Amino acid sequence: MTIKIALIGCGAMGGAIGARLIATGQTLTVFDLNADAVQSRVDKGAIAADSAAAAAAASDYVITSLNAPHIVKAAVFGHGGVAAGAKPGTLIIDMSSIDPGATRELAEMATAQGLRWVDSPLSGGAPKAATGELTLMCGGTIADVDDAKTVLAHVASNITRMGDHGAGQTTKLINQVLCGLNFMAVAEATQLALDAGVDAAMIPIALKGGRADSAILQEYMPRFATKDYRRTGRIDNMVKDLNGAQDLARRTNTSMPMTALCNEIHRMLTAAGLGGEDQAALMEYFQGPNQDAFK
Repeated sequence: MTIKIALIGCGAMGGAIGARLIATGQTLTVFDLNADAVQSRVDKGAIAADSAAAAAAASDYVITSLNAPHIVKAAVFGHGGVAAGAKPGTLIIDMSSIDPGATRELAEMATAQGLRWVDSPLSGGAPKAATGELTLMCGGTIADVDDAKTVLAHVASNITRMGDHGAGQTTKLINQVLCGLNFMAVAEATQLALDAGVDAAMIPIALKGGRADSAILQEYMPRFATKDYRRTGRIDNMVKDLNGAQDLARRTNTSMPMTALCNEIHRMLTAAGLGGEDQAALMEYFQGPNQDAFK
């Protein structure tokens, strides 16, 4: 059955989600302030809307994929936002990665206006979106998360309800702690392999299935070793998420010394001008920033 879906936010991640929804035969109406981002989805078969309200009015479900809670709030509840055009009872699926507390406030605002809300941040990035294999952690009522799966099943292979509104975002912060530390460990181990004269490309093969194995090891050690910086994520987005994890840790009085160090290294690279680069650029921390690599 074809589903009418509005997509608000056609950046790297939103664009990948949109492309997958189009590829699975869904009717997708898109809105983004970046006209080029909209056009790239239209070229694949999406319908352009002149506002978030218009996109929502033409759809049964709304997906938001944006960078910060104030942007989500403006896109949904601001002038010409989703709430101005959405039919009563419309389910908004926020696939952004934002603060759990802000998510709960947004969900309350949606409920007050007769709309429904599910927070559904993701793991897997654009490559997994392209194959419909994202991992999603959801927050919302049981009924609403079940309804969201009607849409999300087209882009994800693992969808888990973690609790009420905000629980999905909390789980995403935990995911980012694990990913951030894993990226650092693999980058550091790659440098040791290079310095010791071991073929780093062979290490993922040798360790496959063992306790040290991980998706990040398999994908990123070869990339770290060859300085393959093709962008599938951003260092400054990791800073945003680790900042969120540290904020949550302060509120819960949780000690996270390794996360603090990991975040400082990411901040250092961002300050050096590498924030927009892929996680693979963490190798610059060990080898010395080389801006020529990004020209």
